Amino acid sequence: MELQEIDKGLFVFECDYEDRHLPKQAGFRWHPGDRCRNKTCKLCARGVGRVWWTSDLLRAQSMQEYAPDELRSQLGERAAPALARADEDTRAKRIAERVKKLEQANSLRASHAKDAKTDTPAPDGFEYLPYQRAAIAYSTGRPNTLLADEMGLGKTIEALGVVNATEGVERVLIVCPASLKLNWAREAERWLVPDLEVGIAGKKYPASAQVVIVNYEQLGKWEEELRGAWDVLIVDECHFVKNREAKRSKRVYALEASRKLFLTGTPILNRPVELYPIASLLCPDEFGHFWTFAKRYCKPMRTNFGWDFSGADHLDELHERLRSNIMIRRTKKDVLPDLPPKRRQVIELSSDHLKKLVKVEGEAWAEHKRRLSELRARSRESGAADSAELERLRQGVNLAFGELAKLRRTTALAKVPLVVEHLHNALESTHKIVVFAHHKDVIAELAEPFGENAVTLTGSTPTKARQAAVDRFQSDPSCALFIGSITAAGFGLTLTAASHVVFAELDWVPAYLTQAEDRTHRIGQKDSVLVQHLVLSQSLDARMVQTLLRKQRVVDEVTDGGAQADLFEDDLALDLIDEAERKAATE
Repeated sequence: MELQEIDKGLFVFECDYEDRHLPKQAGFRWHPGDRCRNKTCKLCARGVGRVWWTSDLLRAQSMQEYAPDELRSQLGERAAPALARADEDTRAKRIAERVKKLEQANSLRASHAKDAKTDTPAPDGFEYLPYQRAAIAYSTGRPNTLLADEMGLGKTIEALGVVNATEGVERVLIVCPASLKLNWAREAERWLVPDLEVGIAGKKYPASAQVVIVNYEQLGKWEEELRGAWDVLIVDECHFVKNREAKRSKRVYALEASRKLFLTGTPILNRPVELYPIASLLCPDEFGHFWTFAKRYCKPMRTNFGWDFSGADHLDELHERLRSNIMIRRTKKDVLPDLPPKRRQVIELSSDHLKKLVKVEGEAWAEHKRRLSELRARSRESGAADSAELERLRQGVNLAFGELAKLRRTTALAKVPLVVEHLHNALESTHKIVVFAHHKDVIAELAEPFGENAVTLTGSTPTKARQAAVDRFQSDPSCALFIGSITAAGFGLTLTAASHVVFAELDWVPAYLTQAEDRTHRIGQKDSVLVQHLVLSQSLDARMVQTLLRKQRVVDEVTDGGAQADLFEDDLALDLIDEAERKAATE
């Protein structure tokens, strides 16, 4: 066995076959002699045959005991500076690794935090919940964050809080599903502290807006306008871009921003491969190599059709790595002390494609309001008109109300695709949802896309079938949706398997809504209940929902909610008229 230097910095080592482990362990490479196919090979140029070789001085120095005396002495002298540099590099690398581990440990703790001692700016009269402050503090401590709090905990407010906490923000881009654009606009106008104009990219691009809201489908349309670096990029429901080959995913990944916030109610850990594109985008240093990620977490299997990456492995480790680098996630159970027993949200759905229908509904409402006001005025006049006149006016009110009811049913049916889209998104984050509507055909159309995963209950459902529907929803994990009518399913049932309620339609009587909500908010419920009202922008529901919620709060404050159950539709209509008149008087 002998080590030789055949050219300046080019070392070869010859040994018997049984000693091949020595140069191999030292990092030498094998030269196959006349089988070498490298046309520029320096060894072949010198006629060197089958040997082990290296051009690394430190690797050669590690084998100096096999070198002649003169070469051994030279190696010691020549390697000394390199060894010193290597020692410094090793020390620096170890220090950097310790710093990184410390940062990751702190990040891991922060990703579970339920509060933070930060002074994040908030608009006057608004305040972040403790766990929201923690999410803002976590996100501002890194360039990119995966905000993965459970649905209903306020990721929208957390993301806007990060904008408030980031100095010098002038351009913000929000990418979200089409149905949530209006909701984001309203929340941005409520929660943003910087004086930034908010605009929605629809048929026209809001060129003057500093905060631009665009849905996934329109990214291609406004590609030129969205070029350039944004201060903050917010991507809501980011599981929409889990397929890295999809056009919308590529368009999102191409967006440039100093800070990126990706929001999802679930980290999608049941199939880690779906998370890889997002993780690698937000933290390329940690998750940049696909095969390294796939081999560790996706159980890759070679099939007749290529590689299958749909498996899952080492999920606890992956979860910890995500938390240590980019992800903050808290569930409702984690933060229950901060949450009220019941939380109500109004989500306005875009009505751009239903403007004509909404307009006709508005005209019918105006006619009903006019007739009702006339009836009220006549009935209060001194020396009121005879009973026949009052009856004629009341019949006119009823006729107008009947026409309005028909239009509301038509509007509810037209809204079904938007509600279905919302439910699909929500089921990404929660296991079960209770949905309430008013009309039977609306309930049927809501249920149809979900097939066997949904049960329905209306006034025409037989008694045995009603109990069967409840039992299946309560006990069958595959049954994700209970869809019932407000009147038939809103009383007497226990639906505590869900803590998420969605109203696809409203009722005129607030007490009925409260009763329906309480199918989930009752004994046996361990979570805070999230109640969402889905209303079309500028529709009658959008006008009446705030009054309904105000009256529900009154009901909540009364020990016996039934005390408000005699609130009739005309009383609510009059309240709405009074409210509209008061608002007009102040404008």
